[in-house]
Amino acid sequence: MHKRQEKSKPRILVVTPEITYLPEGMGNMGNILRAKAGGLADVSASLVGALFRQGADVHVALPHYRRMFHIDVGKLISDELRVYMNHLHNSRIHLAEDRIFYYRDAVYSNYSDDSFRQAMAFQREVINNIIPTVKPDLIHCNDWMTGLIPAAARRMGIPCLFTVHNIHTQKATLDAIEDRGIDAAPFWQNLYYERQPINYEESRSTNPVDQLASGIFAAHFINTVSPTFLKEVVDGRHSFVPENIRREMAGKYYAGCATGILNSPDEDCKPEVDPYLEVKFDADTHVQAKQVNKIAFQARTGLKVDQNAPLFFWPSRLDPVQKGCQLLADVLYELVHRYWEKNLQIAFVANGSYQKVFRDIVAFHDFYDRVTVCDFDEGLSHLAFAASDFILMPSLFEPCGLPQMTCQYYGSLPVVHDTGGLHDTVDPLDIAKNTGNGFRFETYDDGGLLWAVGEAMHFYEQPAEVKENIISRVMRESRQRFNHDVTAQAYIKIYESMLARPLVQHSIS
Repeated sequence: MHKRQEKSKPRILVVTPEITYLPEGMGNMGNILRAKAGGLADVSASLVGALFRQGADVHVALPHYRRMFHIDVGKLISDELRVYMNHLHNSRIHLAEDRIFYYRDAVYSNYSDDSFRQAMAFQREVINNIIPTVKPDLIHCNDWMTGLIPAAARRMGIPCLFTVHNIHTQKATLDAIEDRGIDAAPFWQNLYYERQPINYEESRSTNPVDQLASGIFAAHFINTVSPTFLKEVVDGRHSFVPENIRREMAGKYYAGCATGILNSPDEDCKPEVDPYLEVKFDADTHVQAKQVNKIAFQARTGLKVDQNAPLFFWPSRLDPVQKGCQLLADVLYELVHRYWEKNLQIAFVANGSYQKVFRDIVAFHDFYDRVTVCDFDEGLSHLAFAASDFILMPSLFEPCGLPQMTCQYYGSLPVVHDTGGLHDTVDPLDIAKNTGNGFRFETYDDGGLLWAVGEAMHFYEQPAEVKENIISRVMRESRQRFNHDVTAQAYIKIYESMLARPLVQHSIS
């Protein structure tokens, strides 16, 4: 009876290099195992949390970042060390052990050689030790640094989901991989090479393995972090996506083995409880509270203090390759002057190569009380979401994006380019029908951005009661539409389709 019950509950192993939190009950040390570099950490945490709450048999493989976890093994006395090791061996959390992880201050390295060694150490431990210990029914891998595991899983007969969060990859020959402790010979045919391999020996030292392409190629099912970005890649709309990656994703897509699942905002980004705000608020109390937060933000950043000034907030890194900041630089002077009488204001709380460009424009035109350019600061960024009326995300491409969802929690409407995850999360606002949640422009040029800002200003000039009703609706709908449970449920559905059985008796539908 016990064996049948165990068999009825499939075991899931989530393999991730970063995670924001782990739910209580997964292991006594779960509350301190936090390592975050980006959205992958939040997605991993929300998925594991939802699976665990549903009663699924979920396990997590994570590098053992001792310094980031604030664990100094050398200072533990023998009894403490015994308890510590016992916790590691009796939990659902499986830490990949290697000295390369122990003393790191950040999840990822800026050096490709270091990144390669990290990825190899992590995958070596997962393949050699963690998978044999956990004996999972399904493995969920994330990005290139887990790209060899789907090939090993396929050789073991374990179905594998591979999530593509971004298009970064690394290449290495089989001999370099094997020198790091991974015996690739049993699954070498499941990997993706730079050229068609003739045989193992011929390719071992001369034919590099593409780790992201290998993950896509070997996985049983893949997903990107938005449906539209997946289709854009498949259709060849982004020149930065290597042809081999596009081809493999297209193969999975047309075989019915690929989908897009949106990420969701950080659960701490709620204006009702946000500690960084001057005044907390919800959908019913947003009008006056946002004005108070706007005044606090203006005073703190040197903008002209005016609670009625339309405030546009730039929340993303100032990267001209992806984020479209050059479009705004081209029209910044015109925007400020076009809406001078309306006292239009623009706030940057972001780092990046274009920060100097905007500071130079502000200095040249003496726009200091209309445009502020600030280094990224988490508290100031939260306050900007609460203070702003609109956010600007004119990205050339966007695999998912989070600010355009987060801003809606705070009653700020997104102005975006119609691409990728922005297309999937921003619907054109229709004032008369009280539908939609923002402003999208299709043509990626200065004129497109100017038009979208004009649409936003048209909304801003509506009667107060019209704006209040629409913003209240957007705030409520965003919480229902963009949240970690919705994201997790989409992953759970994929798991269940791959396993052809429910994860738990009372599965989420």
